[in-house]
Amino acid sequence: MGPVQPEPATSSPGRHRTRSLNKHQRRTASTRRALLAAGRRIFSRDGFERCRIEDIASAAGHTRGAFYAHFQSKEDLFFALLETESSKRFTEIATALEHCSDGQQSLNALREYYVRRASDRPWMMLTLEFKLFALRHPELRAKLAGRHRRIRASLKLDVIDRLLRAGIKPGRESEERTKVALEALLNGLVLEYAYDPERISRDEVSALLEQYFDLMVRSE
Repeated sequence: MGPVQPEPATSSPGRHRTRSLNKHQRRTASTRRALLAAGRRIFSRDGFERCRIEDIASAAGHTRGAFYAHFQSKEDLFFALLETESSKRFTEIATALEHCSDGQQSLNALREYYVRRASDRPWMMLTLEFKLFALRHPELRAKLAGRHRRIRASLKLDVIDRLLRAGIKPGRESEERTKVALEALLNGLVLEYAYDPERISRDEVSALLEQYFDLMVRSE
């Protein structure tokens, strides 16, 4: 397998130019960041469905009105968080891939990145809880899933798709189905570890993630 070079990450969503911002724009951007940070904390503490907008606003040091000046709903805030988190992760993996000299090193970097994601348990649990929220509200599920897909598509993860396409063993499914399977495995193992760490340890979670990545994607 030849070298796989990452796409420039300069166009990934969630990046904000600050040089030309005036005082009002800086204050607006600061308020938005505070609401996003508070949302992540309160969602993790109270759960997505039980969390109240006024609690998020208060934790950010702002009013309910300030919340609605930036977001239409809790769901809107969650997707803004998802976009920010996804952009950050894209930048991390793109930076790691820039230092790889060939396809095998790139796959190894992708494998390490995938396994490391299990360490952010609060975010993993929050995404699981949000999906359960969508399932409990079937009238919202298609809309929420569609927006989720659009955020993933906007990241333009061509480099990861090419790595998976090159690394998937003959007879395996497409890179999209491989990503779905790896994501489902990650979610399930993190949930089991959070529920009963005596049954499966953090080290065992990492070992299983590595093992199944290697089963689905060439590592030799």
